[in-house]
Amino acid sequence: MLHDRVLVRHEAGEGERRSGGGILIPATAAVGRRLAWAEVVAVGQNVRTVEVGDRVLYDPEDRAEVEVRGVAYVLMRERDLHAVASERLKGGDDSTGLYL
Repeated sequence: MLHDRVLVRHEAGEGERRSGGGILIPATAAVGRRLAWAEVVAVGQNVRTVEVGDRVLYDPEDRAEVEVRGVAYVLMRERDLHAVASERLKGGDDSTGLYL
């Protein structure tokens, strides 16, 4: 990986889902702009806020997909990430482990 690039693997879950009230929403239902979670698998030497294994929140419409050895990944710049969720970010009992 070069410079400030981050390589992530999109988490599954694009199928059916349930609303907070328990209503089943089919995968074909139109949804407004929605951010997605992914796992970081590689980072460039200039990336400062994420590490391999972190979960990140990103906009799936602004992505460049690449396939490596038959596995689909998303390549993006560090500045395109919206949030980082990581166990290493947990400080105390009141911490969520989410860095925005």
